[in-house]
Amino acid sequence: MNYCSQCGQPVELRVPDGDHLPRHVCPACQTIHYQNPKIVVGCVPEHDGRILLCKRAIEPRLGYWTVPAGFMENGETLQAGAARESWEEAEARVEIGALLAVVDVVHAHQVHVLFRARLPEASFGAGAESLAVDLYRPEDIPWGEIAFPSVDFALRRLLEDRARGVEGLHLADFDRPAWRRATPP
Repeated sequence: MNYCSQCGQPVELRVPDGDHLPRHVCPACQTIHYQNPKIVVGCVPEHDGRILLCKRAIEPRLGYWTVPAGFMENGETLQAGAARESWEEAEARVEIGALLAVVDVVHAHQVHVLFRARLPEASFGAGAESLAVDLYRPEDIPWGEIAFPSVDFALRRLLEDRARGVEGLHLADFDRPAWRRATPP
């Protein structure tokens, strides 16, 4: 950040009085500009024991598989955001269920919130951000082509829960990127 969004003056990076972290502060109007993590919300839609996955048509991780997820919008709930992302990425109308996983992605300044979801009908298609969308049996999930560690984590916890007959809430944090830029297999 270079300029204050309140008055247009140049900002300084300093620790404001009473704070403990450096912030962008406007010396002219004294506005403190906080930067906070972004929320990524999504779900793991299931239909007849199969899981809906989307092949990414955008960076990061173009060509890799993920669940429908994206940045939460102002004015929507977590559940509404997860349902919206399912429609936008997979043209799938889902019923959002219980919370599955909350993953702090520290290096990216994000929190990923993933729900369980039911896909009542096997009706879906590739949205603008997806190259392909398909239902996968657990044994056919392309594990080596999963786009993000948070998605891998959530999928594995979902399948473990299913095998145990429970619906747990799973927490994790990733401090560094676990993937490197590579061509999808």
